[in-house]
Amino acid sequence: MAHIVILGAGTGGMPAAYEMKEMLGNGHDVTVINERDYFQFVPSNPWVAVGWRTRSDITFPIEKYLAKKNIKFICSRCDKIDAVESTLHLADGQTVKYDYLVIATGPKLFFQEVEGAGPHGGHTHSVCDVTHAEGAYADYQKLLAKGSGHIIVGAMPFASCFGPAYEFAFIVDADLRKRGVRNKFKMTYVSSEPYIGHLGLGGVGDSKGMLESELRNHHMQWITNAKTTKVEAGKMFVTEMTNKGEVEKEHELAFDMAMMLPAFKGVDAVAAVEGLCNPRGFVIVDELHRNPKYKNIYAAGVCIAIPPVEATPVPTGAPKTGYMIESMVTSLVHNIADELNGKEPHTTGTWNAICLADMGDTGAAFVALPQIPPRNVAWFKKGKWVHMAKIAFEKYFIRKMKKGSSEPFYEKSILKMMGITRI
Repeated sequence: MAHIVILGAGTGGMPAAYEMKEMLGNGHDVTVINERDYFQFVPSNPWVAVGWRTRSDITFPIEKYLAKKNIKFICSRCDKIDAVESTLHLADGQTVKYDYLVIATGPKLFFQEVEGAGPHGGHTHSVCDVTHAEGAYADYQKLLAKGSGHIIVGAMPFASCFGPAYEFAFIVDADLRKRGVRNKFKMTYVSSEPYIGHLGLGGVGDSKGMLESELRNHHMQWITNAKTTKVEAGKMFVTEMTNKGEVEKEHELAFDMAMMLPAFKGVDAVAAVEGLCNPRGFVIVDELHRNPKYKNIYAAGVCIAIPPVEATPVPTGAPKTGYMIESMVTSLVHNIADELNGKEPHTTGTWNAICLADMGDTGAAFVALPQIPPRNVAWFKKGKWVHMAKIAFEKYFIRKMKKGSSEPFYEKSILKMMGITRI
């Protein structure tokens, strides 16, 4: 009997646990380890930050639902991975031996990359975590009570997921319009992307033209190639770079509220393992989603190392979207099952980017197949149907995680809704 440990219980770790248990059955043990005792549906955090959702809407206790599938849960932070001895050392003093380890931790939110950034002792907010989103909502309420101000939204250097920044900007705009006070607030989008609609993907279809048009139509100014260097209370310092990487202009932007997506790095315990990660702490994997040095360690999701789509004047990373994570999980589950059955692992993941981005009262959807150009499909569409689809998807995914289903939700639901029948 083998013991498979899944480190992390997010949008990669939870589906991995369910799919692993379904494939292996009760002949092998599956354990999930997570620092928090609750699951959060991270894509809904921009809604939390304007009060359209609450914590109870998008979170649920992990152990209760894993137990129904005979999956063990340990709520503790992993402080050390001894990859040679296949042992995890947890913050509560436990040690956990594994035969196979699946790393699905997500990223470390590295606010320290920029002085004065972040919700803990800094001056910017985040929607990468439900607690951070709640803090943003508290300040948003204060700003509404004030009656006017300047809101900055965007992404710091080394950010690798830009969709939530665009989402939050348009959701705030929609909320202010619904309140009849949009005319009282200035909004600016500040991003490390080389141009609007780059998205860490080199653009998808006409994402540049479409999102520039949307920002203009919603009366938002923007600064791209933006290297945010420091944040003080009410002031953001930004160096705008040229496409050649030279200084174009220095900005000192006064603001009343700022939500800036941070740089991503690998979590400390993972990054500390010699030979496991790249210099930023992301897990190196082969096409099987297995680490080349430690053959019994697999990884999926935001924590894996994917090279940037292209070099940019201000560093940007490549996003790992939901369909891609689903594909990674399926790949590693099948490969571990093959190994346990004495077969050579052979299942590879599909690095295709598919995203639904809410814009408050409309939305934008994009498909990049494959993620890195040239592409077979580069599809970018806007419409109210995306807003409705994102709401439906939120409810579907949370229900699926509570049910313990391993059904591929993107392939059977999102792609079908988009009218895409073949990947």
